[in-house]
Amino acid sequence: MESHDNQGFSHDEFKLNKTGFDPQMPGHQSNHQDKMILRQEPRMARKEGSGISLPYETRQEMGLQLDEHNCALNVAMNQYTKHHWLTEGAESFGSLHHILDEHIDVTKKHIDMIGERVARLGMVPTAHPVTQHELSYIKHEVEGRYTMRDFLRNDLEHEIKIQGMMRKTISRAHELNDFGTVQVLEEVLLKREDFGYHIWSLLEDDTLVRGMKHLLDGEDDIASNRKLNDNLKH
Repeated sequence: MESHDNQGFSHDEFKLNKTGFDPQMPGHQSNHQDKMILRQEPRMARKEGSGISLPYETRQEMGLQLDEHNCALNVAMNQYTKHHWLTEGAESFGSLHHILDEHIDVTKKHIDMIGERVARLGMVPTAHPVTQHELSYIKHEVEGRYTMRDFLRNDLEHEIKIQGMMRKTISRAHELNDFGTVQVLEEVLLKREDFGYHIWSLLEDDTLVRGMKHLLDGEDDIASNRKLNDNLKH
């Protein structure tokens, strides 16, 4: 299992070398695998193409990057779902519960959009949840209940990381003339930026219920005072 830092990030480059069956990869071995007819290995583009006029090398590289985005979005969705279940407090139980519900629903849509693009490039989207977490460039927070501000800060760091990694793929897709991937990811990226803005605004200082203690204790629990790590090399 690959190590990752405390912010829940494992890497800032795509795992383009993770192709085909890997005996060390979760979800790549099963007792019933021998009873099924294998038609295509995981994370390998079809040589014969898929009806899209892009070279094999382009479909392979873009498919791998998109698959990794989908893995990350599945991790983000699971973390949002946990936070949705555990909302509490005067500002959280009502409005935040519904905001996180929207984030979950739209993330499901984004997973479908990107998964469809992976398939159209002639690849098999990663679907095993353990494999998704292994491949993802973000990692789920440790189990347990924490403060709502901790939950939201973790979600915000995920969104910032996702944005940065998607921009890398959009830039690379332009270089490879894969404008279909550009269109899909630009639509997704714009909404992920909205999500980041939503969470940042929720973490801002002005609030009706926290009182004055946070102004006196010197703790950095304000979005603008807390360094947000996206683990990207700038």
